[in-house]
Amino acid sequence: MNPISKKYISLFVVVSAVHSGMVNAEQKQLDPQYGEPAQYEQTKKKKPQKLANGKIKLDYGPLYHGKRQDPAMKKWRENRFGQFIHWGLYSIPGGVWEGKTYGYAAEFLKASAGISTERWNGLKDEFNPTEFNGKEWASMAKAMGAKYVCLTTKHHEGFCLWPSKYTEFDIENTPYQKDLMKEFVDAYSEAGIDVYLYYSVLDWYHPDWRTKLKTMDDVEAFERFKTFTQNQLVELLERYPQVKGLWFDGTWDQCWKDNGKFSYELEVLLKEKRPGLIVNSRLRADDFGKRHRDSNGDLMGDFESGYERRLPDPRDTSVTKNDWECCMTIPENQWGYHKDWTLTHQKNTNELLEMLAQCSSQGGNFLLNFGPNGKGVFRAEEKRIAREIGEWMKTNSAAIYGSDYAGLKKQDWGYFTKNTKSGEVYMIVFNVPISYQLRVELPKHQTISKANMVGIGQELQLEKFDSNETFVLLPPKSYTSPFVIRLELKANKKSQ
Repeated sequence: MNPISKKYISLFVVVSAVHSGMVNAEQKQLDPQYGEPAQYEQTKKKKPQKLANGKIKLDYGPLYHGKRQDPAMKKWRENRFGQFIHWGLYSIPGGVWEGKTYGYAAEFLKASAGISTERWNGLKDEFNPTEFNGKEWASMAKAMGAKYVCLTTKHHEGFCLWPSKYTEFDIENTPYQKDLMKEFVDAYSEAGIDVYLYYSVLDWYHPDWRTKLKTMDDVEAFERFKTFTQNQLVELLERYPQVKGLWFDGTWDQCWKDNGKFSYELEVLLKEKRPGLIVNSRLRADDFGKRHRDSNGDLMGDFESGYERRLPDPRDTSVTKNDWECCMTIPENQWGYHKDWTLTHQKNTNELLEMLAQCSSQGGNFLLNFGPNGKGVFRAEEKRIAREIGEWMKTNSAAIYGSDYAGLKKQDWGYFTKNTKSGEVYMIVFNVPISYQLRVELPKHQTISKANMVGIGQELQLEKFDSNETFVLLPPKSYTSPFVIRLELKANKKSQ
């Protein structure tokens, strides 16, 4: 069956009826001023209206302001560390086409190699991940210390990893046939790992996708596409009740930015369907096409997800005002499986641990990406890194889980975190100075009473050298991996 199902036909009739008799041939041409469909309310430009407080009036801005404090969002925040998984048809060629290796991200191989749509879509008939084992995947993630996972249910290519009744371009119509997504969701949920689902709005396969709405035909096609998108998202929530949230991508084209009303209403609908649902900032556009943050600079969505393969400045405290997440690859720019990782720098375990620590120190989450091959197998390097991170987390996870910004001045040796439940402050040390002296600057009303090496229990000497500055003294020796120091703080008597 063509992806345009009967429901699209009925919607097309409604939309066509509305426009027939109202829009003549001349009106259906592009608006000469804006280059967009005339007489189409959602894509017409409108002038911002300033309110008395200096803000711009918005009908489709954030659903709320500030950080969510409900149990679901608190759990997301406490998790701090997650596993991202990019998996799709692109995992079969792995960045190589007809003997030539392409260095750009493997999931964009279709464009990089100039592959025809027909040939690319034919990969569906080769997708047969017989070595996929949901419980083994979940066991690897749990041993690594991941508290949540996010899997690409549909990437930009449009192929769906679940059996969707709204398209034939899905797992059900591959040699594999089984509901892969159910095995995945069940396995991770049973392992105690929260499940989130990635969904690309951008869809290279669907005939009604448009990058820009230039004509009324485009508008009508995109109306059908919006219905398709909404139906698939509701379907995912209904099929997999354990899912905690949705991670959106592919919303940068003008067509989506011109539909702020729809993205607003879609977020409302999805959260009504699943109370407590967590949605990233990539879903939404406001009245004027602003994404992530609206025209007033306020975050749209439950957490900022603009930190892709990058982190904020480690001394930037403004990021602590909202929840946020960094998603990171191990090679420089490979999300889906690529056969050749030697093309770029590969981050080592200590690099990735430092990124995790920085995120935690600034009140953010760290989502580390993995890309299994077409058979459903992770590469040896990924398994090794997951194992090494897990070994470190066994000893030091108290400085990560449930951690947040400690309110202390960043020092060159590493990062401070503070456990939100116990109130304990941790030093996560990555750069040991040749003096073996770790500077700590505290508010004037506090002082350090004790400092212990986590996992060793060794109490460290302290040297106070200023009214609010203290050196934590390390034993002179070689330090080859990051370590954690737990601080016990007490109120300064003079300020009591």
